[in-house]
Amino acid sequence: MSRITIRTRNSEYTAELDRSDISNEIWLSLPLKADINMLGSQLYFSMPLESKTVGDATVLEVGDIAYWPKADAFCIFFGPTPLSGDDGKPVSAFPVKVIGRVIGDCSSMEHAGDRMPIRLERSF
Repeated sequence: MSRITIRTRNSEYTAELDRSDISNEIWLSLPLKADINMLGSQLYFSMPLESKTVGDATVLEVGDIAYWPKADAFCIFFGPTPLSGDDGKPVSAFPVKVIGRVIGDCSSMEHAGDRMPIRLERSF
């Protein structure tokens, strides 16, 4: 597992990426600063990669980190999304590839703010 630090305007989070090729490509491309897009309790931002990854998941767990291939976007699911059912599990409108997970509580990401900066950095 590769660790990363996620910094928003009001918090810092530690996350682990799996050992997939796309995770390695992301980790090697860091640091990265981008502007957040918020959709329910999901944040995402552009991260174009060379990967040929195909999305295979639409139902996720709170804290999942995924790559959205069709939009070239890095996504973090920190709570229910507009498509979530009664169980509260995040549901993506488009297939994503789960590549990691935020360690610990990430519910405060709701305060990160739409169109606000986010920074990803390597952690050791």
